[in-house]
Amino acid sequence: MRRPLTLKDHHHEQRIFSVRLVVAVFLVLLLTLILISRMIWLQVIQHSRYTTLSDKNRVQVIAVSPPRGLITDRDGVILAENRPDFSLEIVIEQATDLDALIEDLGTMVALDDSDLERFHKRRQTARRPWEPIPMRARLTEEEIARLAVNQHRLPGIRISANPIRHYPHGDALSHVIGYVNRINSQDLEAMTLNEQRDYAGTHFYGRSGVERFYEDRLHGQVGYRQVETNARGRILRVLEEQPPIPGEDMRLRISMRVQEAANKALGDRRGAVVAIDPRDGSVLAFVSKPGFDPNLFVTGISHKDYSAYQSDPDNPLFNRALQGRYPPGSTIKPMLGLAGLDAGVTNWQRTISDPGYYQLENNPHRYRDWKRWGHGRVDMHKAVVQSCDTYFYDMGFKLGIARMHEYMTKFSLGQPTGIDLYNESRGVMPSKEWKRAYRNSAWFHGDTINASIGQGFVLATPLQLATATAITASHGKQIVPTLGGETHPVERDDIVLKNESDWEKMTEAMVAVTGPKGTARVMAVDAQYPIAAKSGTAQVFSVGQDETYNEEELAERMLDHALMVSFAPAETPAIAVAVLIENGRHGGSVAGPVARQVMDAWLLDDNGQLDVPPVFQEFLPVPTEVSP
Repeated sequence: MRRPLTLKDHHHEQRIFSVRLVVAVFLVLLLTLILISRMIWLQVIQHSRYTTLSDKNRVQVIAVSPPRGLITDRDGVILAENRPDFSLEIVIEQATDLDALIEDLGTMVALDDSDLERFHKRRQTARRPWEPIPMRARLTEEEIARLAVNQHRLPGIRISANPIRHYPHGDALSHVIGYVNRINSQDLEAMTLNEQRDYAGTHFYGRSGVERFYEDRLHGQVGYRQVETNARGRILRVLEEQPPIPGEDMRLRISMRVQEAANKALGDRRGAVVAIDPRDGSVLAFVSKPGFDPNLFVTGISHKDYSAYQSDPDNPLFNRALQGRYPPGSTIKPMLGLAGLDAGVTNWQRTISDPGYYQLENNPHRYRDWKRWGHGRVDMHKAVVQSCDTYFYDMGFKLGIARMHEYMTKFSLGQPTGIDLYNESRGVMPSKEWKRAYRNSAWFHGDTINASIGQGFVLATPLQLATATAITASHGKQIVPTLGGETHPVERDDIVLKNESDWEKMTEAMVAVTGPKGTARVMAVDAQYPIAAKSGTAQVFSVGQDETYNEEELAERMLDHALMVSFAPAETPAIAVAVLIENGRHGGSVAGPVARQVMDAWLLDDNGQLDVPPVFQEFLPVPTEVSP
């Protein structure tokens, strides 16, 4: 049976449609409300934040490196300056075939393995492909011309001129001025965030010498340039610019005239010279030979050059004046003599008989004098003039190592002098405690006797000897040597002797050292001023009890070191000098003339007449050109 046909229920369908319409309208309104709310959040509430983010995409801040401060000597002679350096750079984006380009460049300019290695390292860290990457610095005029002529077929190359550090005097000041070279990621990681901001855009950093110690003053303050960029980061225009503040120009206490005299006097010999003005501690000369060319390090020294320095047996990278530790020998006898006088173990009238050796009671060992047949009757004055070892053996044994250590540290031995350089050696002024700590051994009488003539465990740097001599010249006033006016803190009190006349008497003895009967008589010939001095030799190896020291049978590097300390004019000292010549054999005849030339350069005018310069004055106009 067929079912009856059911008609549509329009009322029901309309009700369903109305419900659906209401739900759809609600959803549309809800989504519209959400969209409007999000727009209000982004455009109103977060407007400032997203404006800033947008500006960062459009506006970039580029750091501008400050010009590094100049360094001059006390008379304004340029010691370190900034010169334009022409560099070969490659823009990777413009180089169609980089390998072929590098190969072509190698036929026009000298490119070694280190240049290519540095280029590829910089390429890996480059942020943008249109930024030029340095390939070779210090292009010669011939290389620049060759590149310019062929630039049309070398897509991507660029020749740029950038200020670079230059040291016009080369190795003459390498161990005192030091050098700068490129700042690296390790340097930045060691810095605080503020320091990193200070070095944004900076390419160079002080590595050694004055350049390192006074980095904060020489560096200056970074500037910035606010630029508008496109979506790819290319600069469209400069919006704002704050120029950098140049580093401070520094005028050192060094006298280039005295420095050159010291370099010339040393010649090709290995050694060191330090000259100090005892009136204020100014370092007048600071020489360590051989030196090195600091200009090679500025943009990165080649493997070949660095290997040559490292393999050189004369070790030109070693700062002998600051870090070389040598037995001071007889040069410290005046200081030891003052200690013995002040401690009351001897006096100016006391004499001993010198048979050419010294023996302890109930001990067969003989401590020999340099003069095998002895000096006869010897008092303090004669002991200094003729450098009598036997007298100082006896006095030193009576003084004892404890008091010897106490007095000699006041003369800056065994501790840093405080000079405004890093990595200064302390030297060694031994004591019982020192030997127990560093040698794990007891102290013996023989150790004291050896120390009493500046041998044994006693080690001093040329800088320490110059400082001790300056303190002696100033009658115990503490001298802290300085190159640029600042120093490291030191804890040394002035040396006050019980009898102040001992200073004058010791000066008289040191003047007699340069007299007809003294060990340094050669250095005072035709001098325009009185010189107080003490010569010394330092043994490189020990000679057995019954052996004879024969210079002719020894290799050159096994010969004694030659030393000389001196100050002048003796009555009113204006310069104190310490000279060390490695394996120079004789202090008086070899190191003495070197010290004399250094003192002449400071105390005599161009006509050879005595003209003592004044104490360093802080204010002097700094020139902008290198003196001829």
